[in-house]
Amino acid sequence: MEVIVIGGGIVGLSSAYFLQESGHQVTVIDQTDMTNSCSYGNAGYVCPSHFVPLATPGIVKQGLKWMLNPQSPFYVKPRLDMSLIKWGLKFMQVATAENVEKAAIPLRDYALLSKQWYGHWESLPQFKFAYEHKGLLEIFQTEKAAEHASHLVHKAHELGLTDTKLLNQQELFALEPNHKINAIGAIHFACDGHLYPNKLMQQLIADLKSKGVIFKSNEAVINFEKAAGKISAVITETNKYKSDAVVLATGSWSRALAKKLDMDLLLMPGRGYSITIEDSPYQTNYPSVLVEGRVALTPMDGNKMRFGGTMEITTTNSAPQLNRVVGIIKAVKNYYPNFEIPVPTLDKVWYGYRPCSADGLPYLGRTKKWNNLVMATGHAMVGLSLGAGTGKLVSEIVNEKPTSIDIGFYNPERFN
Repeated sequence: MEVIVIGGGIVGLSSAYFLQESGHQVTVIDQTDMTNSCSYGNAGYVCPSHFVPLATPGIVKQGLKWMLNPQSPFYVKPRLDMSLIKWGLKFMQVATAENVEKAAIPLRDYALLSKQWYGHWESLPQFKFAYEHKGLLEIFQTEKAAEHASHLVHKAHELGLTDTKLLNQQELFALEPNHKINAIGAIHFACDGHLYPNKLMQQLIADLKSKGVIFKSNEAVINFEKAAGKISAVITETNKYKSDAVVLATGSWSRALAKKLDMDLLLMPGRGYSITIEDSPYQTNYPSVLVEGRVALTPMDGNKMRFGGTMEITTTNSAPQLNRVVGIIKAVKNYYPNFEIPVPTLDKVWYGYRPCSADGLPYLGRTKKWNNLVMATGHAMVGLSLGAGTGKLVSEIVNEKPTSIDIGFYNPERFN
Protein backbone atom coordinates (compact mmCIF):
# COMPACT_ATOMS: atom_id res chain seq x y z
CA MET A 1 0.00 0.00 0.00
CA GLU A 2 0.93 3.62 -0.54
CA VAL A 3 0.83 5.18 2.93
CA ILE A 4 1.15 8.93 3.37
CA VAL A 5 2.38 10.05 6.77
CA ILE A 6 1.69 13.74 7.32
CA GLY A 7 4.12 15.04 9.93
CA GLY A 8 7.86 14.52 10.40
CA GLY A 9 8.08 14.60 14.20
CA ILE A 10 8.79 11.57 16.37
CA VAL A 11 5.23 10.23 15.97
CA GLY A 12 5.32 10.52 12.18
CA LEU A 13 8.81 9.07 11.85
CA SER A 14 8.07 6.18 14.20
CA SER A 15 4.92 5.43 12.22
CA ALA A 16 6.94 5.48 9.00
CA TYR A 17 9.50 3.11 10.55
CA PHE A 18 7.00 0.40 11.47
CA LEU A 19 4.88 0.86 8.33
CA GLN A 20 7.93 0.48 6.10
CA GLU A 21 9.06 -2.52 8.12
CA SER A 22 5.69 -4.19 7.50
CA GLY A 23 6.02 -3.80 3.75
CA HIS A 24 4.34 -0.52 2.80
CA GLN A 25 5.67 2.21 0.53
CA VAL A 26 5.76 5.23 2.82
CA THR A 27 5.97 8.93 2.04
CA VAL A 28 6.51 11.43 4.86
CA ILE A 29 5.30 14.97 4.18
CA ASP A 30 6.11 17.91 6.44
CA GLN A 31 5.69 21.66 6.11
CA THR A 32 9.20 22.21 7.59
CA ASP A 33 12.65 20.81 6.94
CA MET A 34 12.11 18.43 9.91
CA THR A 35 15.11 19.67 11.90
CA ASN A 36 13.61 21.67 14.78
CA SER A 37 10.21 20.41 15.93
CA CYS A 38 9.05 19.58 19.47
CA SER A 39 10.66 16.21 18.89
CA TYR A 40 14.06 17.93 19.08
CA GLY A 41 13.76 20.47 21.91
CA ASN A 42 12.02 18.38 24.57
CA ALA A 43 13.47 17.00 27.81
CA GLY A 44 14.14 13.57 26.29
CA TYR A 45 12.17 11.59 28.86
CA VAL A 46 10.91 8.06 28.24
CA CYS A 47 8.65 8.08 31.23
CA PRO A 48 6.16 5.45 32.41
CA SER A 49 6.05 7.65 35.53
CA HIS A 50 3.89 10.15 33.66
CA PHE A 51 0.62 8.30 34.21
CA VAL A 52 -1.21 11.49 35.25
CA PRO A 53 -2.72 13.44 32.31
CA LEU A 54 -2.51 17.20 31.81
CA ALA A 55 -6.16 17.77 32.79
CA THR A 56 -6.07 17.33 36.58
CA PRO A 57 -8.22 18.73 39.40
CA GLY A 58 -6.92 22.11 40.49
CA ILE A 59 -4.98 22.91 37.31
CA VAL A 60 -7.64 25.37 36.12
CA LYS A 61 -7.68 27.23 39.42
CA GLN A 62 -3.88 27.30 39.54
CA GLY A 63 -3.76 28.44 35.92
CA LEU A 64 -6.02 31.40 36.70
CA LYS A 65 -3.66 32.42 39.52
CA TRP A 66 -0.74 32.35 37.11
CA MET A 67 -2.46 34.37 34.38
CA LEU A 68 -1.01 37.70 35.53
CA ASN A 69 2.53 36.40 35.96
CA PRO A 70 4.56 36.74 32.72
CA GLN A 71 7.13 34.24 34.05
CA SER A 72 4.64 31.60 35.19
CA PRO A 73 4.94 27.97 34.03
CA PHE A 74 1.35 27.79 32.76
CA TYR A 75 -0.47 30.43 30.75
CA VAL A 76 -3.46 30.67 28.45
CA LYS A 77 -3.31 33.60 26.05
CA PRO A 78 -6.77 35.24 26.23
CA ARG A 79 -8.42 35.66 22.86
CA LEU A 80 -11.85 35.47 21.28
CA ASP A 81 -11.48 32.13 19.55
CA MET A 82 -14.34 29.63 19.43
CA SER A 83 -11.93 26.68 19.14
CA LEU A 84 -10.12 27.80 22.29
CA ILE A 85 -13.41 28.33 24.12
CA LYS A 86 -14.68 24.84 23.20
CA TRP A 87 -11.34 23.31 24.15
CA GLY A 88 -11.26 25.18 27.46
CA LEU A 89 -14.81 24.26 28.45
CA LYS A 90 -14.16 20.59 27.74
CA PHE A 91 -10.81 20.74 29.57
CA MET A 92 -12.52 22.09 32.70
CA GLN A 93 -15.25 19.45 32.43
CA VAL A 94 -12.86 16.49 32.23
CA ALA A 95 -10.27 17.70 34.78
CA THR A 96 -11.62 15.42 37.50
CA ALA A 97 -10.10 12.93 39.93
CA GLU A 98 -12.23 10.19 38.36
CA ASN A 99 -10.80 10.80 34.88
CA VAL A 100 -7.25 10.95 36.25
CA GLU A 101 -7.82 7.56 37.89
CA LYS A 102 -9.21 6.07 34.66
CA ALA A 103 -6.23 7.31 32.64
CA ALA A 104 -3.51 5.77 34.81
CA ILE A 105 -3.48 2.19 33.47
CA PRO A 106 -3.86 3.15 29.76
CA LEU A 107 -1.04 5.70 30.06
CA ARG A 108 1.19 3.22 31.90
CA ASP A 109 0.65 0.56 29.23
CA TYR A 110 1.27 3.02 26.41
CA ALA A 111 4.53 4.27 27.96
CA LEU A 112 5.83 0.80 28.77
CA LEU A 113 5.19 -0.31 25.18
CA SER A 114 7.10 2.70 23.90
CA LYS A 115 9.97 2.14 26.34
CA GLN A 116 10.22 -1.44 25.08
CA TRP A 117 10.67 -0.28 21.48
CA TYR A 118 13.19 2.44 22.35
CA GLY A 119 15.19 -0.25 24.09
CA HIS A 120 15.01 -2.39 20.95
CA TRP A 121 16.10 0.50 18.72
CA GLU A 122 19.04 1.27 20.97
CA SER A 123 20.26 -2.31 20.46
CA LEU A 124 20.42 -1.85 16.67
CA PRO A 125 23.70 -0.69 15.10
CA GLN A 126 22.18 2.29 13.27
CA PHE A 127 20.84 3.81 16.50
CA LYS A 128 23.01 5.37 19.20
CA PHE A 129 20.97 8.18 20.74
CA ALA A 130 22.48 8.29 24.26
CA TYR A 131 19.68 6.29 25.86
CA GLU A 132 20.21 5.94 29.63
CA HIS A 133 18.21 4.11 32.29
CA LYS A 134 18.97 5.98 35.49
CA GLY A 135 15.37 6.87 36.23
CA LEU A 136 13.85 10.28 36.90
CA LEU A 137 13.79 12.42 40.05
CA GLU A 138 10.77 14.55 40.95
CA ILE A 139 12.23 17.01 43.46
CA PHE A 140 9.99 18.93 45.85
CA GLN A 141 10.39 21.74 48.38
CA THR A 142 7.14 21.86 50.36
CA GLU A 143 5.24 19.60 52.72
CA LYS A 144 2.18 19.87 50.48
CA ALA A 145 4.18 18.51 47.56
CA ALA A 146 5.67 15.83 49.81
CA GLU A 147 2.18 14.63 50.72
CA HIS A 148 1.21 14.50 47.05
CA ALA A 149 4.46 12.63 46.30
CA SER A 150 3.59 9.99 48.89
CA HIS A 151 0.23 9.39 47.18
CA LEU A 152 1.94 9.27 43.78
CA VAL A 153 4.45 6.65 44.95
CA HIS A 154 1.61 4.55 46.36
CA LYS A 155 -0.22 4.81 43.02
CA ALA A 156 2.94 3.86 41.11
CA HIS A 157 3.27 0.73 43.24
CA GLU A 158 -0.39 -0.12 42.56
CA LEU A 159 0.38 0.15 38.83
CA GLY A 160 3.27 -2.28 39.12
CA LEU A 161 6.01 0.38 39.00
CA THR A 162 7.39 -1.08 42.19
CA ASP A 163 10.91 0.32 41.84
CA THR A 164 9.50 3.80 42.54
CA LYS A 165 10.85 5.18 45.82
CA LEU A 166 10.10 8.19 48.01
CA LEU A 167 13.42 9.77 49.03
CA ASN A 168 14.06 11.90 52.09
CA GLN A 169 16.41 14.85 51.93
CA GLN A 170 19.54 12.86 52.78
CA GLU A 171 18.74 10.18 50.20
CA LEU A 172 18.22 12.87 47.54
CA PHE A 173 21.51 14.55 48.42
CA ALA A 174 23.27 11.18 48.15
CA LEU A 175 22.08 10.81 44.56
CA GLU A 176 23.11 14.36 43.66
CA PRO A 177 26.16 15.00 45.87
CA ASN A 178 27.84 17.53 43.58
CA HIS A 179 25.38 20.39 44.04
CA LYS A 180 23.55 22.16 46.82
CA ILE A 181 19.80 21.56 46.43
CA ASN A 182 17.03 23.52 48.11
CA ALA A 183 14.57 20.64 48.59
CA ILE A 184 13.17 18.38 51.29
CA GLY A 185 12.89 15.21 49.21
CA ALA A 186 12.11 13.59 45.89
CA ILE A 187 10.53 10.66 44.14
CA HIS A 188 12.88 8.38 42.24
CA PHE A 189 11.07 6.74 39.32
CA ALA A 190 13.60 4.05 38.44
CA CYS A 191 11.31 2.88 35.62
CA ASP A 192 12.14 5.92 33.49
CA GLY A 193 14.87 6.51 30.93
CA HIS A 194 16.10 9.48 28.94
CA LEU A 195 17.78 10.07 25.60
CA TYR A 196 19.15 12.82 23.36
CA PRO A 197 16.24 13.71 21.05
CA ASN A 198 18.42 15.41 18.42
CA LYS A 199 20.40 12.23 17.75
CA LEU A 200 17.28 10.06 17.79
CA MET A 201 15.55 12.19 15.17
CA GLN A 202 18.59 12.52 12.91
CA GLN A 203 19.28 8.79 13.05
CA LEU A 204 15.64 7.88 12.39
CA ILE A 205 15.53 10.10 9.31
CA ALA A 206 18.81 8.62 8.00
CA ASP A 207 17.60 5.07 8.62
CA LEU A 208 14.26 5.64 6.91
CA LYS A 209 15.88 7.23 3.88
CA SER A 210 18.28 4.30 3.58
CA LYS A 211 15.28 1.94 3.49
CA GLY A 212 13.47 3.79 0.72
CA VAL A 213 11.02 5.94 2.67
CA ILE A 214 10.31 9.06 0.60
CA PHE A 215 10.61 12.45 2.33
CA LYS A 216 8.84 15.57 1.12
CA SER A 217 10.01 18.46 3.28
CA ASN A 218 8.91 22.10 3.17
CA GLU A 219 5.58 21.05 1.63
CA ALA A 220 2.46 22.10 3.48
CA VAL A 221 -0.63 19.92 3.02
CA ILE A 222 -3.46 22.19 1.91
CA ASN A 223 -6.26 19.74 1.07
CA PHE A 224 -7.40 16.21 0.35
CA GLU A 225 -9.16 14.36 -2.43
CA LYS A 226 -12.00 12.33 -0.90
CA ALA A 227 -14.44 9.79 -2.25
CA ALA A 228 -16.70 7.11 -0.80
CA GLY A 229 -15.46 7.56 2.77
CA LYS A 230 -11.78 7.42 1.81
CA ILE A 231 -8.95 9.89 1.28
CA SER A 232 -7.73 9.11 -2.21
CA ALA A 233 -4.99 11.75 -2.39
CA VAL A 234 -3.12 14.25 -0.24
CA ILE A 235 -2.66 17.66 -1.86
CA THR A 236 0.25 19.97 -0.99
CA GLU A 237 1.10 23.42 -2.31
CA THR A 238 3.11 21.84 -5.13
CA ASN A 239 2.09 18.19 -5.54
CA LYS A 240 -0.60 15.55 -5.17
CA TYR A 241 0.12 12.17 -3.60
CA LYS A 242 -2.04 9.10 -4.12
CA SER A 243 -2.94 7.44 -0.83
CA ASP A 244 -4.20 4.02 0.15
CA ALA A 245 -3.89 5.04 3.80
CA VAL A 246 -3.15 8.34 5.54
CA VAL A 247 -1.61 8.93 8.96
CA LEU A 248 -2.30 12.39 10.40
CA ALA A 249 0.60 13.10 12.79
CA THR A 250 0.96 16.86 12.49
CA GLY A 251 1.03 17.74 16.18
CA SER A 252 -0.25 21.21 16.95
CA TRP A 253 -1.26 21.73 13.32
CA SER A 254 -3.62 18.73 13.38
CA ARG A 255 -6.76 20.70 14.20
CA ALA A 256 -6.47 22.81 11.03
CA LEU A 257 -5.94 19.74 8.84
CA ALA A 258 -8.74 17.84 10.56
CA LYS A 259 -11.04 20.74 9.71
CA LYS A 260 -10.26 20.17 6.01
CA LEU A 261 -11.55 16.65 6.59
CA ASP A 262 -14.77 17.99 8.14
CA MET A 263 -13.71 16.99 11.65
CA ASP A 264 -13.72 19.20 14.75
CA LEU A 265 -10.64 18.19 16.73
CA LEU A 266 -10.42 19.70 20.21
CA LEU A 267 -6.72 20.51 20.28
CA MET A 268 -4.60 23.53 21.17
CA PRO A 269 -0.88 24.31 20.81
CA GLY A 270 0.96 24.46 24.13
CA ARG A 271 4.25 26.25 23.62
CA GLY A 272 7.27 25.12 25.59
CA TYR A 273 10.81 26.50 25.79
CA SER A 274 14.22 25.00 26.44
CA ILE A 275 17.86 25.99 26.52
CA THR A 276 20.71 23.54 26.05
CA ILE A 277 24.19 24.23 27.41
CA GLU A 278 27.13 22.41 25.82
CA ASP A 279 29.97 21.38 28.16
CA SER A 280 27.86 22.58 31.05
CA PRO A 281 29.62 23.09 34.39
CA TYR A 282 26.29 22.30 36.06
CA GLN A 283 25.86 18.62 35.22
CA THR A 284 23.44 16.64 37.37
CA ASN A 285 23.59 12.88 37.77
CA TYR A 286 19.89 12.38 37.08
CA PRO A 287 17.22 13.99 34.93
CA SER A 288 14.74 15.71 37.19
CA VAL A 289 11.46 17.55 37.39
CA LEU A 290 11.34 20.49 39.82
CA VAL A 291 7.84 19.97 41.11
CA GLU A 292 6.79 23.40 42.36
CA GLY A 293 8.78 25.16 39.62
CA ARG A 294 7.40 22.89 36.88
CA VAL A 295 10.76 22.80 35.14
CA ALA A 296 12.70 19.86 33.69
CA LEU A 297 16.47 19.34 33.84
CA THR A 298 18.16 16.68 31.73
CA PRO A 299 21.83 15.73 31.40
CA MET A 300 22.21 14.68 27.76
CA ASP A 301 24.73 13.01 25.50
CA GLY A 302 27.60 13.15 27.97
CA ASN A 303 28.33 16.87 27.99
CA LYS A 304 25.03 18.75 27.73
CA MET A 305 22.39 20.04 30.12
CA ARG A 306 18.91 20.95 28.93
CA PHE A 307 16.57 23.15 30.98
CA GLY A 308 12.98 23.33 29.80
CA GLY A 309 9.42 24.02 30.75
CA THR A 310 6.25 26.14 30.54
CA MET A 311 2.90 25.36 29.00
CA GLU A 312 1.75 28.41 27.09
CA ILE A 313 -1.61 27.81 25.39
CA THR A 314 -1.34 30.18 22.45
CA THR A 315 -1.34 30.23 18.64
CA THR A 316 1.37 28.77 16.44
CA ASN A 317 2.10 32.21 14.95
CA SER A 318 2.41 34.24 18.17
CA ALA A 319 5.80 35.72 19.07
CA PRO A 320 7.87 33.82 21.66
CA GLN A 321 8.15 35.37 25.13
CA LEU A 322 11.63 35.58 26.68
CA ASN A 323 9.97 36.10 30.08
CA ARG A 324 9.02 32.43 30.04
CA VAL A 325 12.70 31.50 29.75
CA VAL A 326 13.54 33.89 32.59
CA GLY A 327 10.94 32.02 34.65
CA ILE A 328 12.62 28.68 33.87
CA ILE A 329 16.05 29.98 34.91
CA LYS A 330 14.65 31.47 38.14
CA ALA A 331 12.98 28.18 39.01
CA VAL A 332 16.27 26.30 38.49
CA LYS A 333 18.11 28.84 40.66
CA ASN A 334 15.50 28.41 43.38
CA TYR A 335 16.35 24.69 43.63
CA TYR A 336 20.03 24.81 42.64
CA PRO A 337 21.33 28.10 44.13
CA ASN A 338 24.86 27.60 42.78
CA PHE A 339 23.71 27.31 39.17
CA GLU A 340 24.58 30.54 37.37
CA ILE A 341 22.69 30.33 34.08
CA PRO A 342 22.71 33.57 32.08
CA VAL A 343 19.51 34.63 30.34
CA PRO A 344 20.15 33.83 26.67
CA THR A 345 19.18 35.96 23.73
CA LEU A 346 16.04 34.74 22.00
CA ASP A 347 18.00 33.27 19.09
CA LYS A 348 19.64 30.83 21.54
CA VAL A 349 16.29 29.63 22.88
CA TRP A 350 14.41 26.66 21.46
CA TYR A 351 10.64 26.79 21.49
CA GLY A 352 7.98 24.55 20.04
CA TYR A 353 4.29 23.71 20.19
CA ARG A 354 3.00 20.63 21.98
CA PRO A 355 -0.38 19.36 20.73
CA CYS A 356 -2.74 19.41 23.74
CA SER A 357 -6.04 17.58 23.50
CA ALA A 358 -8.93 18.67 25.70
CA ASP A 359 -8.13 15.99 28.29
CA GLY A 360 -4.35 15.85 27.82
CA LEU A 361 -4.50 12.37 26.27
CA PRO A 362 -3.48 11.40 22.73
CA TYR A 363 -5.85 11.02 19.82
CA LEU A 364 -5.02 7.64 18.31
CA GLY A 365 -7.03 5.44 15.99
CA ARG A 366 -9.31 5.36 12.97
CA THR A 367 -12.25 7.68 12.42
CA LYS A 368 -15.76 6.77 11.36
CA LYS A 369 -15.78 9.47 8.72
CA TRP A 370 -12.69 8.35 6.76
CA ASN A 371 -11.96 4.64 6.89
CA ASN A 372 -8.38 4.86 5.61
CA LEU A 373 -7.33 7.66 7.99
CA VAL A 374 -5.42 7.03 11.22
CA MET A 375 -5.11 9.91 13.70
CA ALA A 376 -1.93 10.03 15.80
CA THR A 377 -1.68 13.38 17.57
CA GLY A 378 -2.47 15.21 20.81
CA HIS A 379 0.38 13.75 22.87
CA ALA A 380 0.96 17.01 24.80
CA MET A 381 4.17 16.78 26.87
CA VAL A 382 4.78 13.04 26.33
CA GLY A 383 5.12 12.92 22.55
CA LEU A 384 8.73 11.77 22.68
CA SER A 385 8.03 9.31 25.47
CA LEU A 386 5.12 7.71 23.59
CA GLY A 387 6.65 8.15 20.13
CA ALA A 388 8.06 4.70 19.41
CA GLY A 389 4.99 2.99 20.85
CA THR A 390 2.70 5.18 18.79
CA GLY A 391 4.50 4.17 15.62
CA LYS A 392 4.03 0.49 16.44
CA LEU A 393 0.33 1.01 17.19
CA VAL A 394 -0.22 3.01 14.00
CA SER A 395 1.27 0.18 11.92
CA GLU A 396 -0.96 -2.35 13.66
CA ILE A 397 -4.03 -0.20 12.98
CA VAL A 398 -3.16 0.28 9.29
CA ASN A 399 -2.42 -3.44 8.93
CA GLU A 400 -5.69 -4.31 10.71
CA LYS A 401 -3.83 -6.37 13.31
CA PRO A 402 -4.66 -6.61 17.02
CA THR A 403 -3.01 -3.68 18.77
CA SER A 404 -0.27 -4.25 21.37
CA ILE A 405 -2.37 -2.40 23.95
CA ASP A 406 -6.03 -1.41 24.18
CA ILE A 407 -6.33 1.92 22.34
CA GLY A 408 -10.04 2.50 23.00
CA PHE A 409 -9.18 5.11 25.60
CA TYR A 410 -7.56 7.28 22.88
CA ASN A 411 -10.46 7.30 20.41
CA PRO A 412 -9.98 10.45 18.29
CA GLU A 413 -13.75 10.97 18.15
CA ARG A 414 -14.34 10.63 21.91
CA PHE A 415 -15.60 14.21 22.27
CA ASN A 416 -18.02 14.06 19.33
